Amino acid sequence: MWRKSKELAIGQKEIHSFEDHVYFVQEILAEQYQIELALMDEQVVGMIAYNENEINQLYIHTDYQGIGIGKTLINKAKVQSSGRLSLYTFEINQKAQRFYEKHGFKVIGRGHKNEENLPDILYEWISD
Repeated sequence: MWRKSKELAIGQKEIHSFEDHVYFVQEILAEQYQIELALMDEQVVGMIAYNENEINQLYIHTDYQGIGIGKTLINKAKVQSSGRLSLYTFEINQKAQRFYEKHGFKVIGRGHKNEENLPDILYEWISD
């Protein structure tokens, strides 16, 4: 779900193997972030990795986008936050940009270096 959603969002094949992704989630991501999954009919349809200051990953299965799963996950991260969250999204992913902006995130930077060699945008949300 995560890999397919990302590939469709950025128009680029995943550069890491499935095994490398499993290792990343279990050994690296899980050490620094809370990972939440959204399930429907026993299938993973969304995931978020966050801590009190940052959302590191947020992906929704392409067949389940637009029905509130992302909103539910991002609101969970907001409640658990320090009152401020940052995240990056790829500049090419305009759908994600609209989603984050709809949910109160503001652009605070551009051009972060990433493995995909794509321009990205740094967003921030601050609690009211």
